[in-house]
Amino acid sequence: MAEAAPDDAAITDADRAAVMIMLLDDDQAAALLGQLGPAQLRVLGEKMCALGEISPAAIADAIGRFVEKTDGMGLIVPDRVGQVRAMMTRAIGDVKTDSLMQRIAPSARTSSLEMARWLTPQVLLPLVRDEHPQAIAVLLVQLDPDVAAGVLAGLHDDVQSQVVQRIATLGPVAPEALAMLEDMLARRIGEFHGRAALTMGGPREAADIINAAARTVERRVMPEIAKADKALAKAIENEMFKFEHLFALDDKSMGTLLREVDSDTLIAALKGTAEPNREVFLRAMSSRAADGVRDEIAARGRMKMAEVLEAQKAMVTAARRLAAEGVIVFGAGDDDYV
Repeated sequence: MAEAAPDDAAITDADRAAVMIMLLDDDQAAALLGQLGPAQLRVLGEKMCALGEISPAAIADAIGRFVEKTDGMGLIVPDRVGQVRAMMTRAIGDVKTDSLMQRIAPSARTSSLEMARWLTPQVLLPLVRDEHPQAIAVLLVQLDPDVAAGVLAGLHDDVQSQVVQRIATLGPVAPEALAMLEDMLARRIGEFHGRAALTMGGPREAADIINAAARTVERRVMPEIAKADKALAKAIENEMFKFEHLFALDDKSMGTLLREVDSDTLIAALKGTAEPNREVFLRAMSSRAADGVRDEIAARGRMKMAEVLEAQKAMVTAARRLAAEGVIVFGAGDDDYV
């Protein structure tokens, strides 16, 4: 990062965050990085790898009031990428770090599977469209959910449910399965990569991909999975619909949901919700109603977590019913409109 005044518009908050992370020891940095999501890690990792020598002015800009403790200090690391990789590994593990570093430092990629993580759904589809559903499933769980959803949507209708079912039941993946996937991709986009048994997939990964896909994909896939394995379908649905997913509803959909929920259930559910997330619900109400809910939450006193979770579950159940009826929409759904 070049020398710059604290008010230099070229220095972003992400740049400042990268400087502060690099000032911490590895344990502290790993603890912080472990709290971030994939998108945040990617941005922060890119910034850290690009830092080079961290100047005193950049440090002073990043930590403000603590500039006197860092005046004249700089960080010079011969292998910045290696340091970032080590911290990421301690925070999120080897497998996720390998995938993330291929995005942050593409010059380091060596395998066809790693290269596939850089490709768009449009490029990936011709490579996998005619492959076995098991091979497609192993590939999709290693992609970003949005990319995986794009690939899933482009597959033949009769293949989609087979792929999602396999994603949800993958468990340990044998070295031979990864080797076959590498060989298939290597014929088209890269060189062979090492073999290791990995535990991948599961209902949550399947739910993430379905949530990111168009709503018509869910309507096709879930009934087919339910026919083949009711317990698995239930597990995927439980991951697809969580209380946190309600935070993404727009004001109109939220208002519709709130009309389906009684006051006691709403108060109990919001009692266990962080203040910023409560506002997602309150802003769908009138000012007077929202103030009343705030007062009731404050007056409710301590509640058992089981009661809060039960109330949140009731709201999720109501939201699932409204979504099934087409009254409200979660996630994608662009192809639901004309």
